[in-house]
Amino acid sequence: MSNASTAFTVPSRLPSVGTTIFTVMSALAQEHGAVNLGQGFPDFDCDPKLVDAVTQAMQQGLNQYPPMPGVPVLREAISAKLETLYHHRYDPGTEVTVTAGATQAILTAILCCVHPGDEVIVLEPCYDSYGPNIELAGGTIVRVPLTPGSFRPDFGLIAAAITPRTRAIIVNSPHNPSATVWTAEEMQQLAALLRPTQVLLISDEVYEHMVYDGRPHVSAASIPELAERAFLVSSFGKTYHVTGWKVGFVAAPAALMAEFRKVHQFNVFTVNTPVQHALARYMADASPYLDLPAFYQRKRDLFRAGLQANTRFKLLPSEGSYFQCVDYSAIDDSVSEADFCRRLTTELWVAAIPLSPFYAGGFEQRIVRFCFAKKDETLERALERLAQL
Repeated sequence: MSNASTAFTVPSRLPSVGTTIFTVMSALAQEHGAVNLGQGFPDFDCDPKLVDAVTQAMQQGLNQYPPMPGVPVLREAISAKLETLYHHRYDPGTEVTVTAGATQAILTAILCCVHPGDEVIVLEPCYDSYGPNIELAGGTIVRVPLTPGSFRPDFGLIAAAITPRTRAIIVNSPHNPSATVWTAEEMQQLAALLRPTQVLLISDEVYEHMVYDGRPHVSAASIPELAERAFLVSSFGKTYHVTGWKVGFVAAPAALMAEFRKVHQFNVFTVNTPVQHALARYMADASPYLDLPAFYQRKRDLFRAGLQANTRFKLLPSEGSYFQCVDYSAIDDSVSEADFCRRLTTELWVAAIPLSPFYAGGFEQRIVRFCFAKKDETLERALERLAQL
């Protein structure tokens, strides 16, 4: 009998997918002891009251399976919040589902409505899960660029991309990676463009509470024509500084949510019970998310002021999210974005993320992205190092 082992292989469902740039840069940052302004997560703690609420829920025995769509008290709190903020009521029983983070929510929304051969429009640069999600559903990715430099939507290009096979469009505002925020006029233009079609909207609003300079977040929920065709996606991890908890939610009309839940029940079934109860209790106080724009705008302004005063970076607008994009062409116009980020990490010990991986074709603009969701001392240490450029 042979003792030789057999190497089993399977045809890849995602043959073009490798290790994400976030993983690569975070590993490089750790290897060199760099200040990690690359991957988008806070390096500060959440409110201790939220942690206490989880402990209390566990101690009260709330540790078994919750209902598949989420505990009712949390769905009710989500519904009340959305109605207060966006003046649209989602029925907590049939139109709100708690998810294992926003990434799972987006995948589930795509899997529930996209059939093989359907087309889904994505606006590049975009979050890196969108394309693989569409491929897993058997759909065709239709990539439409946002306007280079300003990253505003080009509705002529979007209109030209819509065909009888278009099933959905994914819109992300506030936007990762560019930090732009769609205006009310742009959201109304989207509504007018989609009006004669059956195209669904997946509205990625995970940074909904991170908008600056008095700028409003215009949710798809706030525009009836969009709300009736939209899966609205948000993230407790982003809002409450607990990205590792991986809890988010989706709100959608009952008919769409019924299909969403069919998939949800078979890919995660349900989400961490004590955390759901803790979030419901914590949401009774609206101030943590209502105060978030001011909280992050102060960090944004601190970081931008340091970059402006002591570096040759050209700062792009940061209207929302917790990202700051910069043009480094005045420093070195000859090096690719990925190589420039490697140089920052290995020579100055500050990690950033190139923008090119957010495009399928690796479009180069000499722009990199920093995350300012960090302690003040972390940002100041990074600024001291970047001043050496």
